[in-house]
Amino acid sequence: MELQLALDLVDIPGAKQVVAEVAEHIDIVEIGTPVVINEGLRAVKEIKEAFPSLRVLADLKIMDAGGYEVMKASEAGADIITVLGASDDSTIRGAVEEARKNNKKIMVDMINVKDIEGRAKEIDALGVDYICVHSGYDHQAGGKNSLEELTAIKRVVKHAKTAIAGGIKLNTLPEVIKAKPDLVIVGGGITGQLDKKATAAEMKRMVNQA
Repeated sequence: MELQLALDLVDIPGAKQVVAEVAEHIDIVEIGTPVVINEGLRAVKEIKEAFPSLRVLADLKIMDAGGYEVMKASEAGADIITVLGASDDSTIRGAVEEARKNNKKIMVDMINVKDIEGRAKEIDALGVDYICVHSGYDHQAGGKNSLEELTAIKRVVKHAKTAIAGGIKLNTLPEVIKAKPDLVIVGGGITGQLDKKATAAEMKRMVNQA
């Protein structure tokens, strides 16, 4: 089981500062969609250059032009790129094909997919590397969490690794770990804490014990 730090509400200098604090306790750093919108793929490039030992995920949430967008993210140094589960199979196939050429990985984000189980089964057959259940900001405001969805996809996913994101904090992490995802994605649960390093260290310890 691995730990991914999601960075959403920072600029590039702010991102570097946070990652420097917690780098030894995380496996993957995610350049979140808002950062990519505000800063462009330069954010991916700069974080990868500053922290070459960390894998960098570019949360592009690709909906179309899968091959092209994965190519651009790969050029910027991304190791993992996200595509939306709601996108067309041809988009996901194009993304996977381009990722394979560059030795990169594809994560499919299942945010807003209605038939989670059925779609996860279809996506798993397309050769993606990760399938992620995700309670977005708007979902969290409505009290939604993704544990049931994780259990549902774990029933049908045979090849891809499973991931979970959205509102995970130190006090809810044990429950998440019990559901046995391959990757736990934490944003504000680390970045919103006064002592980010200690929080990340404790989360990583718990994840490692799983």
